[in-house]
Amino acid sequence: MTEAYCVKCKAKRDMKDPKEVEMKGKGGMKRRAMTGQCPTCSTKMFRILGKSD
Repeated sequence: MTEAYCVKCKAKRDMKDPKEVEMKGKGGMKRRAMTGQCPTCSTKMFRILGKSD
């Protein structure tokens, strides 16, 4: 599973229902990211991934 930091719990947790999304970056580039929910408090979690080649 994908691990991300939950701001509400202040701890790293495995995301529930992770999905890969694309977001805007500098200079018109696209950045990859994962978004999901915290399994403990159901807060939205977000993790930026490495550059796509």
